[in-house]
Amino acid sequence: MSKKDHTEENISQDENLKDQVEEILDDAIEEADHKDEENEKDSPEAGEASEKEKLKADLEKEKDKFLRLFAEFENYKRRTSKERVELFKTAGQDVISSMLPVLDDFDRGLNEIKKANDKELLKGVELIHNKLRETLRAKGLEQMEVKEGDAFDAEIHEAITQIPAPSDKLKGKVVDVVEKGYKLGDRIIRYPKVVTGK
Repeated sequence: MSKKDHTEENISQDENLKDQVEEILDDAIEEADHKDEENEKDSPEAGEASEKEKLKADLEKEKDKFLRLFAEFENYKRRTSKERVELFKTAGQDVISSMLPVLDDFDRGLNEIKKANDKELLKGVELIHNKLRETLRAKGLEQMEVKEGDAFDAEIHEAITQIPAPSDKLKGKVVDVVEKGYKLGDRIIRYPKVVTGK
């Protein structure tokens, strides 16, 4: 059974329980009303009538308290369920973040091997590199696409320095990407470090 089916089943059971308790409380109120009517016919004493009204009011108050408590519990369940989903999404964030420097070193090593012109070594290292990238991608890691000429955005880029722009169209834009940025799900876990033109 999937988590979604299990959650829907729990919600359905909670709704059934809520309906059952409401029915019991409504039946108790109706029964109290019915007894009030019978007692009024038998003996219309003011003392008993006020006591029954008091009991009826107390029962109404308890029903209201129950409904509020149930609504509060539903909100709590919804909130904790959402928090649990968020936790599962980012549970491996520390491990994946610690793997990013290894991934950077792998990229640099691969570039050096390409210069050596050893095709067999290059092929083997590329296989391992691709496997590592695919494994991390399967865990939710996504490289942020930033290239030369992109508009600089302080929300998603980290500017480490500013240099005179090589051309007018690169003013205020990304001139070079020093370190790649990564996202885990929707959350940025490492901002891309860029050089901007001025």
